[in-house]
Amino acid sequence: MTNGLTARQRSAPTLSFEFFPPRTEEAERQIWETIDALTAYAPSFVSVTYGAGGSTRAPTLATVARIISDTPLSAAAHLTCVGATKEDVHAVIDEFRAVGVRHFVALRGDPASGIGAAYRPHPGGYANAAELVAGLRAIGDFEVSVSAYPEKHPESFDVAADIDMLKRKVDAGATRALTQFFFDNVHYERYLERVRAAGIGIPVVPGILPVHHLAQVQKFAGLCGATVPQWLADRLGPLDGQPDERARVAAELAARQVEGLIALGVDEFHFYTMNRSALVASVLDQVGFERRENTARKTAAGAAA
Repeated sequence: MTNGLTARQRSAPTLSFEFFPPRTEEAERQIWETIDALTAYAPSFVSVTYGAGGSTRAPTLATVARIISDTPLSAAAHLTCVGATKEDVHAVIDEFRAVGVRHFVALRGDPASGIGAAYRPHPGGYANAAELVAGLRAIGDFEVSVSAYPEKHPESFDVAADIDMLKRKVDAGATRALTQFFFDNVHYERYLERVRAAGIGIPVVPGILPVHHLAQVQKFAGLCGATVPQWLADRLGPLDGQPDERARVAAELAARQVEGLIALGVDEFHFYTMNRSALVASVLDQVGFERRENTARKTAAGAAA
């Protein structure tokens, strides 16, 4: 695909990737193959999610520890405060710090009953992500990323309320915001204008989700406040029975989105990988991101041997 971007534009942006911790042997194999493949793009960091109510505490810790010990990548651990006392949260922080974590993605988190369930702060815990950020800062000099919602969090009254919460998180010490995925760049552009007008100066990194399965993305978007445009559904919906063609079109659509954001001056991207490398790599190759020699100290196969 001819995109017309200059070599400087293609090489300047930085990347980060999100993974979720595996729960089966097959998922374990898949995530390490994915991490090994995407290491070639020299991301500035990778992050590992933390399940609702801390349900993936052990596998998240194990995954982050292995990334730090077996790869050249910088690893960030997601951290939530839902359903936990401050002492519980501090114990988790200590565990992650002991394996070398110096970067947290601080989130309020979803209740253990899942996305959409009513949120109730733990009486002995942090009430929200802003308080969690302040708690992290009081414990150590961590890098702290937080979430942002270009189409607003589903529990927020409006976008202004979301921006107010982001400002509270920044005032507490957040250094970067990673956005929920979106597919129409106008949402990000308008949101960023309002964020800057509110005096928030930290990087607001767009979250990019190449679509592996349309129905799955539509369901998740409905839960997290994102919109799946009709034009995207019209392009991908008829291709459910043609996986190769679906992947080709999905990669092309995501690549065009990234190119559009680069044209707006965006220089950092956070990819939601779904623990799969092929579609993400196809997007990056189409945009023109440079693959570098894989410098991992151990390959996925070698580490598992």
